[in-house]
Amino acid sequence: MHRPENISLRIEAAAQLCRGANERFTPLREHVFELIIQDGGAIKAYDLLDRLKPEVGSPKPPTVYRALDFLSKMGLIHRVEALNAFIACDHAHDGHLAEFFICEDCSKVEERHAHDHADCKPDGFTIKRSIVEHYGTCAACIA
Repeated sequence: MHRPENISLRIEAAAQLCRGANERFTPLREHVFELIIQDGGAIKAYDLLDRLKPEVGSPKPPTVYRALDFLSKMGLIHRVEALNAFIACDHAHDGHLAEFFICEDCSKVEERHAHDHADCKPDGFTIKRSIVEHYGTCAACIA
């Protein structure tokens, strides 16, 4: 779980990133991002919907998916394909190569920055974002 001051700093950094890109960081986008950070792991869209209902007056699924698409486009979150879930990004946004280690027993997801994959791209190819998923068992589940 993240401390409140860490969440505030990450939300302010996200707002600055959006302003710098001339994009709107609406209250709903901010709230969805905050919930993903608070979760601390990979969270599904419908779980976000359940958590939003008390505060935002029951937003419809397409509204939440649009917010998730925006946050993903801005590099603030990643979609973990294997779990059909979303996780907050802890890294820089330019050319970020995300690498996920997914426990098949407990569904814990850990993100790492994949440094070496950028060297194997074709000549002239510019990577905007990349995600690699590894499946296995985490240390806690092995123990």
